[in-house]
Amino acid sequence: MSETAHALAESQTLWELVLRRAALTPDRPVFLQDDRSLTFGALRERSERVAAGLYELGVRPGSVVAWQLPTRIETALLSFALARIGAVQSPVIPFYRDREVGFALRESKASFFAVPGTWRGFDHAGMAHRLALELPEPPLVLDAYDRLPDGDPAVLPPPPADGTSVRWIYWTSGTTSDPKGVLHTDRSLIAGGACLAHALHLSADDVGSMAFPFAHIAGPDYTVMLLLYGFPAVMFEHFALPDALEGYRSHGVTVAGGSTAFYSMFLTEQRKQPDRRLIPSLRLLAGGGAPKPPEIYHAVVREMGCQLTHGYGMTEVPMITMGAPDDTAANLASTEGRPPAGMEIRIVDGEVRLRGEAVCRGYLDPAQTAEAFDGEGFFITGDLGHVTESGHLVLTGRLKDVIIRKGENISAKEIEDLLHEHAGVADVAVIGLPDEERGERVCAVVEQAEGAEELTLDAVTAYLRGRGLSVHKLPERLEVVDALPRNETLRKVLKFKLRERFS
Repeated sequence: MSETAHALAESQTLWELVLRRAALTPDRPVFLQDDRSLTFGALRERSERVAAGLYELGVRPGSVVAWQLPTRIETALLSFALARIGAVQSPVIPFYRDREVGFALRESKASFFAVPGTWRGFDHAGMAHRLALELPEPPLVLDAYDRLPDGDPAVLPPPPADGTSVRWIYWTSGTTSDPKGVLHTDRSLIAGGACLAHALHLSADDVGSMAFPFAHIAGPDYTVMLLLYGFPAVMFEHFALPDALEGYRSHGVTVAGGSTAFYSMFLTEQRKQPDRRLIPSLRLLAGGGAPKPPEIYHAVVREMGCQLTHGYGMTEVPMITMGAPDDTAANLASTEGRPPAGMEIRIVDGEVRLRGEAVCRGYLDPAQTAEAFDGEGFFITGDLGHVTESGHLVLTGRLKDVIIRKGENISAKEIEDLLHEHAGVADVAVIGLPDEERGERVCAVVEQAEGAEELTLDAVTAYLRGRGLSVHKLPERLEVVDALPRNETLRKVLKFKLRERFS
């Protein structure tokens, strides 16, 4: 990390970070979207005017403001305006509907709720008003898609100076139960973004990209990196290939990514014209949020002509480890990178535990907080892994992804990594299914590669035997699907849906 970025990373609040970056490079762009751009100086000035408008509507330091907005310049302005006031923000992923949104509003006790009106065919304003009627203290609903409140900054109180107070409530995906409200501070988000910036070795000449929801924990993670280094990112309100390629090309994006599913989508497009670089300016794909099979790394480097670095993070700890572009191919393919200074990793009975400034303060529910931390303040991740002699973290799966067959533990990830190398497999998820005799049986659920010969269980097990997989780990069932079920944020595979379907 450069000396300037290192100094900026010491900022106590996000608003202080905005002020310091705006003073350094006021005329450089921070966000690019279609034919629009916003400079660091304008981010400071416009956010403060929006803050004044919100203040006149009744938003005060400590007010809880939920917002469910797409990845747009206006969304960033609203978020930084709330940071200027010192409000508590509760971002909600735009794809969530009544159940998740109603839960978030009720549990956070939001006094205000900003929505995009009707967006991509769904009436968010209608849902917001409908849900408000069910709450004992309904929030004030604000339409914040393309117009924001405006006012005179003279009405504002001084900006917050304390970066360790809880001012963010993020929501876990809630795929198997109600979401958890994750509590973050400005300092925990700055620490997470600094970890990402430290690992990627970026410069002011880079152009990044946001193809994920700004309301995801990756939103502040990435934005902090922009503020530390003073380079812009292209915002995609809706990401789909090949339509989004024009935005990458026209803005000269040098750093792209998202998660493993994004890498696969880029590879699919690259393979349509293998002799022409998909994005000529691209030098780095970077992301995290889901397991990365080693073969994906090798395919990206080989076919797209750029480097790939992958990291490990979660809503509770937005950035834990990250691969560095100058690391060895073996480490980049098979590990999640190394932690930055200040992130402690402890392995307890094979499980990864974490302690550091980027770790959340816990959950809205105190009982969930008590369960999530051990007696020494380490956050219990539920992920399995080990740390190599060089300090790299290797994840081997999740506790719930361990299949127990006849008393033997089987890693779903080990089988998935091998099947990802099969020419006929586009994507795969391995799950355990209940079995009265064995406890669980191994089931491989596969998306076939386009044009590939139809897979059979015998062919899959023969392939895995040939790769040296132990007999007791071989799948006993194969399911071929058109598409694996995924969430709408980082496109993670929803294994619980597969278990429900095939149990």
